[in-house]
Amino acid sequence: MRQIIVNTASCTCDVSKELPHAQHDDWRAHVRGVYTRAATQAAVVVPGRVCAPTENSGLGCGSPTSFAGLVPGEWVLDLGSGSGFDCLAAAVEVGNAGRVIGVDMTPAMVSLARRHAAEAGVAIAHFLQGEIEHLPLPDETFDVVISNCVINLCADKERVLRETFRVLKPGGRLAVADIVAVAPVPAAVQEVLEFRTACIGSAAPREELLGMLRRAGFESEKVDIAEHSHSLLCGWAPGAGLEQFLAAANITATRPGRCGAHFNPTSTAIGS
Repeated sequence: MRQIIVNTASCTCDVSKELPHAQHDDWRAHVRGVYTRAATQAAVVVPGRVCAPTENSGLGCGSPTSFAGLVPGEWVLDLGSGSGFDCLAAAVEVGNAGRVIGVDMTPAMVSLARRHAAEAGVAIAHFLQGEIEHLPLPDETFDVVISNCVINLCADKERVLRETFRVLKPGGRLAVADIVAVAPVPAAVQEVLEFRTACIGSAAPREELLGMLRRAGFESEKVDIAEHSHSLLCGWAPGAGLEQFLAAANITATRPGRCGAHFNPTSTAIGS
């Protein structure tokens, strides 16, 4: 079985508020430094076609497009889009009639994602710099919101979910690959910056996450443990036993109601 290696490029939220033992400015510098280095190491897209993500492409902890149920013509938002590979995968599914928007807080990653989309000839993928706790997008815009191992690193997960609910159209869907806690996480893990950067240390318990989704307004919320969870956690930190209290999960939910019309892209600040 191919080992899956964590890539911190897909983890793009500021968790400084959750780090009582670290200086906020030092943490921000640490995170942005990780993203900048990752931007120079990301996989290369072959011009004219979309390549499958590799270990250095922002794979995260799963593949949200594999369980998002995307169909041609849908509009998709990727929270913490990193180097853009999940967006490119989504673009293949929604086709030229669809639209894919990625939001990432790191300028280097936004630039890299734009380059990857241009090299792949994917004109429907656009990338914006911004925080996913404060999405720079209008209400009721997207059919589907995806994310890959990002939400765990946000200081205010509930704010992210409320923002996600806001930008989803009625009837829209959430499909997130992330890490959840299946047992109490030892303090030693929570306090290690490297584990936090790897979307591990701030993982929420499954029931807590379900409660967050409900409070944000979602329905049909599910947190399913992914088939690759054990091998993923073992590969991230061999011998550390992370799989005893953490798991990779496929998280899905729906905004109640029926889908409406798309917003007019010419009236928003979406890059081309």
